[in-house]
This record gives sequence, C-alpha cells and structure tokens, in this order.
Amino acid sequence: MRKTSIVLASLATTAFAAAAGAYGTTQLSQILPVAAGVAAHHVCSMTFVGGQDPDQTFDQLVMPVLGDFGRMLKVHVSRDTRTVEVSGPLSELARARFTPGYGCRLVLPGDQPLPAVADAPIAPRADGFAPKGRVASSKPAVTAAIDNVFAEHAGQPVKRVKAVVIVKDGQVVAERYADGIDEHSPLLSFSVAKSFTNALFGILVRQGKLRVDEPLNPPEWKDKNDPRRVITLEDLMRMRSGLAVEEAESAESPVAKMEFLHGDMAAFAAAQPAKEAPGRSFEYTSADTVLLARKLGSVVGGGAPGMREFARRELFAPLGMGDVTMEFDGAGTFIGSTYVYASARDYARLGWLYLRDGIAPDGKRVLPEGWMDWSRRSTLNSPYGAGFWTNDGRSEEAKWRIDSGYPKEGFYASGTMGQRIYVIPSAHLVITRFGYSAPPYYGMRDDLALIKAAIEAYR
Repeated sequence: MRKTSIVLASLATTAFAAAAGAYGTTQLSQILPVAAGVAAHHVCSMTFVGGQDPDQTFDQLVMPVLGDFGRMLKVHVSRDTRTVEVSGPLSELARARFTPGYGCRLVLPGDQPLPAVADAPIAPRADGFAPKGRVASSKPAVTAAIDNVFAEHAGQPVKRVKAVVIVKDGQVVAERYADGIDEHSPLLSFSVAKSFTNALFGILVRQGKLRVDEPLNPPEWKDKNDPRRVITLEDLMRMRSGLAVEEAESAESPVAKMEFLHGDMAAFAAAQPAKEAPGRSFEYTSADTVLLARKLGSVVGGGAPGMREFARRELFAPLGMGDVTMEFDGAGTFIGSTYVYASARDYARLGWLYLRDGIAPDGKRVLPEGWMDWSRRSTLNSPYGAGFWTNDGRSEEAKWRIDSGYPKEGFYASGTMGQRIYVIPSAHLVITRFGYSAPPYYGMRDDLALIKAAIEAYR
C-alpha cells in the first residue's frame, strides 16, 4: 500500500502532555476523536475530490481549525485505497473513505453502502456564460480590487484566496485563481451548501411536493405533546427552530459531535431537545439544515443515489453546473449544511439563478416565483434570511456592508473560512470568492471593496 504521511511535530508528545494537563485525560479523549474526524474528512475530500496536495490541505485548512490539537495527529493518505487514516498518541482515531460520485465520508458504525455511479458527465451549456479559457478583467479598477483580495499583508490575518469570479449580465467578465486552482477545480463549500439546500427545497415547493409552512414531522417526534412537532420547514431554513443544538467553534459543541462522531446526523439532531418555541429567536446551527435535508431526501426518495440524481436533473443540468459533488452521511442524507464541491464558475451559476429569481439560462423556471425575495428576507431582523446572509433588516452587520458599498438588496451564500457567493441584483452582478481565510473578517473588507469597484466599473 502506497501512503503519503503527514506528521506534525513527530506526534507532538510534548504538545499532548501539555494539552492533557490543561484539559484532563477524559476531556481530551472526547476532543481528539472530533479533531481527528475533521482532519480525516477534510484531507480526504480535498485530496480525492478537490485534487489538492494533502500536506497543503492539512496546513491551510485543518490546522487553523484544530490549532494545538492538530499537532497531536498523524495523517496517512492511501491513494491505492482512497482512504485517509488519522491516529493520535495511542491509536487510530478516525478514517475517511472516498467513493466516486459521492465524495468522502467518515467511516462510522451503521454506514449504508453507496452504490457505484454510472451517469454521464453534465455537458456544458452553450449559453455564453464563459469561454474555455480564463477571463481577465478589462477594467483597471476591478483588476486592482482583485489584486487586493488576493494580496497578503504582513501583520494581518491570512486570506489564502483560491478563486474569484465576476459575472455581469450572465457572462464571466473577470476571474483569477491561486496556483494549483483553475476554472474546473472543485472547491469546498462549507456552509455555502446551505444555499444548495435552499435551491433543492425551492424546487420541491415549485413542484407542489412541499410547503414552506408545513411541519417537519420526523419519525423521532411521535408524541403528540412533543413541543418540537410545531417546527416547520421554514423554521429550519431560517434557523429559528428553537432546538438546543449549539454550533460553536469547539469540538465539544453539539454540531461538531453531529458532524464528526455520528453516521446518522439527522437522527442526532432530532434527538436534541427544544430550548424554546420556534420562531422566537434566530440561532445559526447546521443541525437545522441537516434535518431539512433529510426531509427533502425522504420526499425525493431513493436514498443518496435518488437525491444525487434529483439534484443533477433538476438543478445542476439546467444551470450547466458540471463540476459538482454532494456528500452524504452514513444514513444516506445529503449533508446540506456543509459539504458541496464545485468550481468557482459553477458556484457563480447558482448565484446567477437567484439573481434571476429562479429562471435558468434557457428561460425555464427552476425555483418558485418570488423565491429570491423570500430567501433574502431577514429572519427576525438578524443578518440571515433563508439559507443566505442578507443586507435586509436592521442588524449592525448589514449596516456595515451597506455603508461599505454593498447595496441593501444584496445577499450572499457564505462558508466559515471565506467561501462566498455575492449576489447584487440591482447591478446584475454575481461574485464568487473562495479561500481559507482567518477571522475576524475572513477577508470580507477586501471583498466589499471589490463589490463596490465592480458595481462602478460595470454600470
């Protein structure tokens, strides 16, 4: 078996000892399996889906998330078996496996098999969206703004921008990529996936198979007195479910455990109690989206293959999105909160669909009429709509973006490390920007300057 080995600090015995003293052996035994799951999954996906170097992925994508815990891990990449194994100071902690057509998933008890993929690639649409070659901007101000988006500055948080694509009136007018990335490179979505879930939800609403106001009604909530039974699909899409499923940058948070320790993520989410009635407050949690994704899958039918084919037929093919991979958990549920892989151009095609209120390039309706406005409408005056962040409402975050030149009607899909699809309807612009950027702004200040420059340059 041919393996690539990533070893940081030679298993970092001293780091382990320090962490054990700080956290205690019991607490550390709970944290390390989650940390190993992060490493195994991300390295697997970006190696076998994204085609990226595993060492660079560990350094740029995993270590910023895990910090000191990452130095306790040893990662083995087997290209023969297309698996990634992660061990800790004493034993193997996590394993991820790549399946063609389905990406990577952690190997966990009870995983359902994923059948082989036999479908043909989606052919590019002859819609003039983009040429085969890379498009350079013809606007000096836009070129300078893109330069600034990619530029790293001493003493400032890293941005590690991988791709920027600007679309005006349905055509790519400017793009740039980091070394090792091109027009077809699959890029990790993180929470941009929630906007894909929004689209799949919208398609089923347009088809009359779901309503936004209907209760979720999962099998776990059978008791007629269960307060969770009133949670609707819109509550889940808008992150106002009231469920006690905190999402925090901690290995001990419920969402971290859901994503990296449980093969059936939706079952874990459904088992969590309600802390308040739905609709009272906005609280961002990927558990809400996973529950909604399972509902969508049950309506579509056919498990992971059925959902995959539905997305290809109803969303990707009409838009000409040929480089998309969706990942599924061990129960066959689309991980619609976090894991989609697509090129920067294909992400821009999704943004263009929303800018056109759900109309595909060939003029056919994909999403219900008015779905764009429904999606960007602020939830309880938070900066979040339904699967998208929004400038609507009275949040301080929205005010900052508007003051920086991003119009009020603008909205965007967003992932945790600076993965974004910006939609600016009044300017007929879509801008995708993907990177592995650091807090507190994840490069957004420079993004906003690019948005402002593009609006002015492409009037």
